[in-house]
This record gives sequence, C-alpha cells and structure tokens, in this order.
Amino acid sequence: MEFSKIIAVTGKPGLFQVISQSKNAIIAESLIDKKRLAINAAQNVSLLENIAIYTYEEDVPLQEIFTTMFEKTKGATAISHKESAKKLETFFLEVLPNYDAERVYTSNIKKVIQWYNILVNAGMVFSKVEEVSEEKATKE
Repeated sequence: MEFSKIIAVTGKPGLFQVISQSKNAIIAESLIDKKRLAINAAQNVSLLENIAIYTYEEDVPLQEIFTTMFEKTKGATAISHKESAKKLETFFLEVLPNYDAERVYTSNIKKVIQWYNILVNAGMVFSKVEEVSEEKATKE
C-alpha cells in the first residue's frame, strides 16, 4: 500500500486507495470494507500526502505526524477518535507539541487520529513509508 495513493473523499466515511483512473472517474477501494467505487470529478478528493497540520513554525505533513504516532504507539492503533476532546488534545500534544491550537480544531485532531487508526488496521507500516519516499527522492 502506497501512502501517495491514499485519498479522503468528501461525504464518504473512511479512507480509500486509488486503484486506477479512467477518463471520467477514479476507481478507489475502501480501506475499511474493501468495496470499490467510482469517484467522479464533481466529488472533492484530497490526497493525504498533500495535507499538513499547522504549527507555530511551519506546516507539518500528515505523513510525518503519522510516522510519529506510529513510533509512539509502537505500531499499534492510537486512542479512539471518539474519546473526550481533552484526551484527544493531550494525545496530539504528545505527538506534535507545537501545533497551532488556534487553527487546529478538535475536529481536525479527531480526523487525523481516525485516519491513522484506519491506516494501521489496513496494514500500513509508516517506517517503511518514510524509507520509500526517501528512496524516490534520491533517485530524482
């Protein structure tokens, strides 16, 4: 599973892996139930590798945050995204201590933790993701 092919679709729960593309749509498979669907150009799609979280210094890519969470949890799932706002914020502070609390809302933290847990349950290993992206960078 490649991190660069993982997407979030507005209005659809969970995350999807891009399987292929046609003229009018993207074919994606749900990481939760493995069902495939066609996503047309009218639907909002976000590549996870293009998402970053605000900090006081710079924006931190989601992949770095997931890698830190993976190391912190030793490869296991994180706390549930349904925990109280206080617990979520405390956990997120341990992962990203300098996140901008004025621009990163609890709903954003919930989403990040939920996505992380979906990816871990789907078998994503973030230490390998980082190695692959470094290899691509050295080839270019």
